[in-house]
Amino acid sequence: SLTLAALIAVAWGYIALGRRVVRRQRIPAMLILSSVGLTVRTVIVIINGNAFIYFLQPVIVAAVIVLIFLLSALTPRPLVHRLAGDFCPLPPGVTERIGVRRLFLGLTLFWAVVNLGNAAFTFWLLVSQSPAVFVAIRGVTGMTVTATAVAITVAWSWRVARLEGLRGPRPSLA
Repeated sequence: SLTLAALIAVAWGYIALGRRVVRRQRIPAMLILSSVGLTVRTVIVIINGNAFIYFLQPVIVAAVIVLIFLLSALTPRPLVHRLAGDFCPLPPGVTERIGVRRLFLGLTLFWAVVNLGNAAFTFWLLVSQSPAVFVAIRGVTGMTVTATAVAITVAWSWRVARLEGLRGPRPSLA
């Protein structure tokens, strides 16, 4: 059943989280985000297991993630600051540079906007299209939006790294 599958998925996520706690390992921000997402989805499935609600779940999860990104932007260490260490360990002192700190804040706000747009589009698609069309379009647009946002994130990060002297100039093609 859908409820059982959701409970198994959320249990798996919390086992991964608990394993890191027991071993006193650093908990990656992505694991925290996925745990929040799985928890929200599972609660919704338990409350109401119909298809509309099932497909509405990513919209709700994206809205929660938007709030997490926005709230973290108000702190000294925005969420992208924490996520950066999950994807690319940075030497001490790098994250204290003003350009890098601005990058983290900018990317945190950028990803809040990406998730908000994604949630709004998904909701519109859900209420305006048949389930078959929804699934087909949502799969393609979700991957496209995410890939584009990742490319922008990488390009922006490389630019800041170059401006901060953390990476050499672009090689000449001549």
